[in-house]
Amino acid sequence: MKINIPITKAIFGNEEKEAITKPLETGWVVQGPYVKKFEDMFSKFTKSKYALATTSCTSALHLGLEAMGINSNDKVIVPSFTWISSANAVEYTGAEVVFCDINLKTFNIDETKLNDLIENDKSITCIMPVNLFGLCANMPFIMDLANKYSLKVIEDSACGFDSWIGDKHSGTFGDCGCFSFHPRKSITTGEGGMLVTNNNDIATIASQLKDHGADKSDLQRHNIKGSSLLPNFNVKGFNYRMTDIQGALGVSQMNKSDYIMSGRRKIANKYNEALSNIPQLITPYVPEGYTHGYQNYTCIFSNGEDISSIDKNLIDKLNHKRNIFMNKLEVMTIATRQGTHAIHTLGYYKDKYKFNDEDFLMSYAADKLSIALPLYANMSSEEFDYIISNIKNALN
Repeated sequence: MKINIPITKAIFGNEEKEAITKPLETGWVVQGPYVKKFEDMFSKFTKSKYALATTSCTSALHLGLEAMGINSNDKVIVPSFTWISSANAVEYTGAEVVFCDINLKTFNIDETKLNDLIENDKSITCIMPVNLFGLCANMPFIMDLANKYSLKVIEDSACGFDSWIGDKHSGTFGDCGCFSFHPRKSITTGEGGMLVTNNNDIATIASQLKDHGADKSDLQRHNIKGSSLLPNFNVKGFNYRMTDIQGALGVSQMNKSDYIMSGRRKIANKYNEALSNIPQLITPYVPEGYTHGYQNYTCIFSNGEDISSIDKNLIDKLNHKRNIFMNKLEVMTIATRQGTHAIHTLGYYKDKYKFNDEDFLMSYAADKLSIALPLYANMSSEEFDYIISNIKNALN
């Protein structure tokens, strides 16, 4: 008998149902007290001084770049293997995107190539490391590099909830960090994002920019005398405000985040053990001292071949076999996904910069060979065994 296995499941229960009715009962459905509580809880969890809720991680990235003063005079380094919004947010500011290849072992930006880019182009002003799939990039190295060359750093931590290096949370190494609460993330508000920072200037500017440029939020204004008077607008802003319905959902998700994350790590550890003797799949790498957040459980499909000196021909050959493997799982109603995109191969950026696939070869390999397996906190033993059994059958 087939079992329908989705790529992920949001963990919702009666708590969420009750939470989202409360703003409806009070009538305060725009950003308000629940958004503020969600921000406070997220700030405490990540050990950051400020947390600002937004409509998405994309809008948070845009806010962070704007608040740091990034504009058309700047160049921002972005890994070439990430979701497209990382690069798009840079484009919104008028700055130039400078792509850097990744380390296929970690899926994160390659430190050696990053160092070479910066040394060879003194006009670069900012780095956007991406903490992909729940594994932090090598942020201590990146921050040393940024300090050496006086570069700004904005972390794309869309996937980085509960991801750590030592006791430091992803998104808190750079000038600011940005998170996503899309349904494929570990905790979700449907759509939504968060910007965290320890920099008062960035927090002040971003809080105004996300609210049309207002010098006071609706909540601040309604909590003081003279609330009938509208705020002043000193900057040109955007409407990147999270609703209080989403804020209430975020509060409820934070309250059960320990359950969600322990469940995801339990399933990831079961995958590690079950796949350890399957040479066709290379399981996620976790450096010593890092805590993986497992937003995704993403493997490399190697088909048991040596990929240490991989070239495009081998990538394309293995890609064909990976796709057959994924199709076999789909027939058995098991959802999988490629990890994400090599952005330089996508139409807009490929046409604009005249890229070839091989220009960022490890990103191309990650695009063509990565496979994300189903992962959710309440996956049953029956579901897990069904996945593993069908993986083995599909590889035979």
